[in-house]
Amino acid sequence: MEAAILFILVLVLLFLGVPVAVSLGLSSIIIIALFSQDSMSSVALQLFTASQNYTLLAIPFFVLASAFMSTGGVAARIIRFAIASVGHIKGGLAIASVLACMLFAALSGSSPATVVAIGTIAIAGMRQVGYSRDFAAGIIANAGTLGILIPPSIVMVVYSAATDVSVGRMFLAGVVPGLVAGLMLMVAIYVMARVKNLPAEDWKGFGEIIAGGKEAGWGLFLIIIILGGIYGGVFTPTEAAAVAAVYAFFVALFIYRDMGPLKGVRWIQETDSKRSRIGFSSLVYAAAFFFVFMILSFFVTAEWEGVSARGRAIVGLVLSLAIMVAYAVWRDRESNPFNIPGYLVAGLPIWGRNFALMGRNFHRMFFNEDTRKVMTEASKTTIMLMFIIVNALLFAHVLTSERIPDAITDLMLNYGFNWFTFLIAVNLLLLLGGQFMEPSGLLLIVAPVVFPIAMELGVDPVHLGIIMVVNMEIGMITPPIGLNLFVTSGITGMSLIQVVRAALPFVAVLFAFLILVTYVPVLSTWLPYSLMGPEIVTR
Repeated sequence: MEAAILFILVLVLLFLGVPVAVSLGLSSIIIIALFSQDSMSSVALQLFTASQNYTLLAIPFFVLASAFMSTGGVAARIIRFAIASVGHIKGGLAIASVLACMLFAALSGSSPATVVAIGTIAIAGMRQVGYSRDFAAGIIANAGTLGILIPPSIVMVVYSAATDVSVGRMFLAGVVPGLVAGLMLMVAIYVMARVKNLPAEDWKGFGEIIAGGKEAGWGLFLIIIILGGIYGGVFTPTEAAAVAAVYAFFVALFIYRDMGPLKGVRWIQETDSKRSRIGFSSLVYAAAFFFVFMILSFFVTAEWEGVSARGRAIVGLVLSLAIMVAYAVWRDRESNPFNIPGYLVAGLPIWGRNFALMGRNFHRMFFNEDTRKVMTEASKTTIMLMFIIVNALLFAHVLTSERIPDAITDLMLNYGFNWFTFLIAVNLLLLLGGQFMEPSGLLLIVAPVVFPIAMELGVDPVHLGIIMVVNMEIGMITPPIGLNLFVTSGITGMSLIQVVRAALPFVAVLFAFLILVTYVPVLSTWLPYSLMGPEIVTR
């Protein structure tokens, strides 16, 4: 009886236009006040307990990192690298857009952010070379959904908080399915490009790939910091999120300078001599290599005996010096290694000028209009998500206290459900709900109900999490509440109906991918369990 009243209250409030968070919280409070044996003090206790959840602390930091990385410059650099890598294939610009979405997804953890950052540039580029607007919009709307599947993912953090499944295992579980989903979209694009005779970009050589990778490298290195740091044992997922936010701020304002008081000020000016440019760049590449080498070597050799920080530093220093010499000789063929000190001295004015600029504007880096705007938008998103999460966890508390999942489990078992038919029911429920609700809110409503049933039927908890995330992906591109549809409509000027029609052919690809992920659990479980062992759930 209580279960029926609870779900009816939630649905009625949602259809009346009440926000998701308020609907969940108000329904829970009414049930506790009128039907439950719990006292009203349990509401305050549950809200306090939810706000103390350490795992949820990762969300505001990932949101902030995504906000800094969503600046146009980062996306443009990633797109250049993607085009250089796969643009020469038939339909290459569209395939490059999918690759760019995959790379940006590994930085942002958000589907709408991926659509905005990549779509704003990629759709215009595809239109210029002859792609139809519908085709370009459909690709970006679908590829943008990879933002919540490829780690780090805010939705995965929410699932982990709701079910006590390891965030680290969930992040690893999204790697292989994310690559498979991206590859399936690329294959579909290639087939359509062959049929429609879509254009291909000219092959610009490996030099362009290296140049594109060099430009995008500072942004893409965030992937290594997050995933390498977590699985190298350096920090927890929550600590990784905090490091990511600080690093994204540093790269956006100090390195790329796409925002803030130094916006548009290049490190190297037209007036700098060739010798000073070579000296500056050679030292940058050497220092960057040393930095990357020390981090990666730590992750690789963390459990090796006899490998010290001093030994790694010596090896890294030797390799960095070799790179410095090789770069200087390559850029000036008439030079020789003995001229390196002269190049380094010639590059000192560039270092001095830039450090002086950063010193004079250091305080303005933190207190300028661009930074304030990013912080404000990130705060709004964080408050919205956390308000939904706290109320959803209160809803989950009511479900548990009233033993509603146990009752549903017994009912399904009595009707002969097994793991196969149960997963069909979960997919249908999530696909239907995804059309009307925001992913985090829907997941927090459904997960506490289906998780105990899944454990009883022997469904792997990590596998279930990936199934739910993939359903959330499809929900973001299905009307009437598909977030990616609205975002794509906003950046293209197309009506919602036009965007839905444009996305429809590629939605079929994601449906096929959902079936694959649902009934081939090894795609989700192989990588996390190979590196971290199986997830242990206490019933």
